[in-house]
Amino acid sequence: MNVAAALAAAQSHGLERLDAQLLLLHALGRADSDRAWLLAHDADRLAADAYAAFAALCARRATGEPLAYIVGRKEFFGLDLRIDRRVLVPRPETETLVEWALETIDERAHVIDLGTGSGAIALALKHARPQARVEAVDQSAAALDVARENARRLSLDVRFAAASWLANNDERYDLIVSNPPYVADGDPHLAALQHEPLGALQSGPDGLRDIRTIVAQAPHHLQRGGWLMLEHGWDQAEAVRGLLRAAGLREVASRRDLAGIERCSGGRWLELG
Repeated sequence: MNVAAALAAAQSHGLERLDAQLLLLHALGRADSDRAWLLAHDADRLAADAYAAFAALCARRATGEPLAYIVGRKEFFGLDLRIDRRVLVPRPETETLVEWALETIDERAHVIDLGTGSGAIALALKHARPQARVEAVDQSAAALDVARENARRLSLDVRFAAASWLANNDERYDLIVSNPPYVADGDPHLAALQHEPLGALQSGPDGLRDIRTIVAQAPHHLQRGGWLMLEHGWDQAEAVRGLLRAAGLREVASRRDLAGIERCSGGRWLELG
């Protein structure tokens, strides 16, 4: 079977063309950027072992397993992150949170990323603000192993620690940022996320349990003028803004992702002490 026929067969079984191309490149040991090579070599015959490897990868993708888990990596904010089932797959919409955060901090900032997972947010901020002091916490030791390995590979000096949000923390920050769990326990979309760690997704009956905890803790850990920024669900912006205002934060606002959805909300702590 040649390259073109292999890709056509994968698409006939329901795989998107881009997914099929990336999986074939992975099976051939080639970089994601080599898609043009596939077009130039579409008549090349595949070795039997290469096609068998490709078919096995396609079978995994057909079950709904995220592409990032299959190939073991995911690009986020220009960084090549190693990803596996211990952490959530970083989503493009989370880049909206990073972009907003970068508008508020300079090289002197003290930042903490809560529930860091793969380290995506913390590492993106450190990469963009090399002199900033960036910390990241997660209550999952397995997730922290992934984050630390990503930091090592990328040579980014982020301090990681095991913690549940801001518990047992005496520091104050210029920015507290988080992409916490925000899916309601009974949400039907969870079925499509079965390959990812549910503990990093589910957050009580309305999906706001962890956001409430973070918002309640944050004023005691923000410098005057510091920001709290949170990613949340597509329909949670109004509720999260209400929580932020009730906690005493000011300049409360939301940001839309590229799909036009209010994906992040934040506020500023302007009180003394």
